[in-house]
Amino acid sequence: MQSHLHIISFDIPYPANYGGAIDVFHKIRCLHAQGIKVILHCFEYGDRKDSPELEKLCEKVYYYKRNNSFLNQLSFLPFNVKSRINSELKQNLLKDNYPILFEVLHTCYLLKDPDFKNRKKLFRHSNIEHDYFLELAKGEKSFLKKLYLKVEAFKLKRFEKQITYADCILSVSEADLNYFKKTYPNTLSVYLPSFHQFDKLQCKTGQGDYILYHGNLSISENYNAALWLIKNVFSKIKQTVVIAGLNPPSHLVEEIKKYSHITLKQNCSEQDMQSLIEDAQIHCLYTEQATGLKLKLLNVLFSGRFVIANNSMLAGTSLKDACFIANKPQQYIEAINYFFDKEFIENEIENRKRVVEPMNNQEKTKKLIELLS
Repeated sequence: MQSHLHIISFDIPYPANYGGAIDVFHKIRCLHAQGIKVILHCFEYGDRKDSPELEKLCEKVYYYKRNNSFLNQLSFLPFNVKSRINSELKQNLLKDNYPILFEVLHTCYLLKDPDFKNRKKLFRHSNIEHDYFLELAKGEKSFLKKLYLKVEAFKLKRFEKQITYADCILSVSEADLNYFKKTYPNTLSVYLPSFHQFDKLQCKTGQGDYILYHGNLSISENYNAALWLIKNVFSKIKQTVVIAGLNPPSHLVEEIKKYSHITLKQNCSEQDMQSLIEDAQIHCLYTEQATGLKLKLLNVLFSGRFVIANNSMLAGTSLKDACFIANKPQQYIEAINYFFDKEFIENEIENRKRVVEPMNNQEKTKKLIELLS
């Protein structure tokens, strides 16, 4: 069995408080528990700093500054790739001959480097990036941000063929697995759903007294979903609603202030957010982007009570039997009225266990270790 693995992460994956970071951090945690010595390479930007929590789980952690110079916008490479090119990263990877896991397309510049021709290389995606960026562009109000996202989507689509230099593509959803198999038939594609913090189901029985929508509210996909729910669903009901997440934009904050029964919880600690999720009566999930696997969906299924979600939220998964499906506002409202006074009982938990079994961390870890050989 291979005992070491390099992981190149697009960001410092701790705290694990948004989708991509959750997948990377808990993948490391699960590999560590199975005796794999992870050598982590991560790019430092924003307010994320060196992490003692990661250093406890990893054999070694390297931090690299991401180069966000405007000049990198002028490259033929995607900005998200160009800004992560780093000579020290290459030197550190060449110190041994261990396998390398490239986390999302943004880290894949070295995939076709001839110096790594004989290395075992795995590519992990979280979205079909060009589709994801185009969808973000649709929801963006700023002209300049919209233009950037569209240009970046074009560059990412052209750059994506780089992944043919990987030995294996690890797909987070069945829909994305089908895309990669069809687009790159000569590269092995494997279904490996996202890792998460739950090694077992921890849903509470009983009843809560509020409805929750949560997500990283700095991302247009999520704040537009919150606005859609407020306008079409939450503004038309009387039950208490909580909207929670990171860095909400001012226009969302102002919209929430219009309604006395809707409360905003922003920038909660990981512990406080988890308490909000576990204690809610209903989780309302909505997205217009049927891309990747939504980590918020896994979170509420493993630790929440009743879940109402639209088809796009569930696309590419086998999780529909654990949710009530609503695509129109009236369907959400009717489901809320039905579930709000309903007790969450043991039978619901047993059904949930059956449905989420394919998302089991232990099985995913075993599969990943096998692919390293």
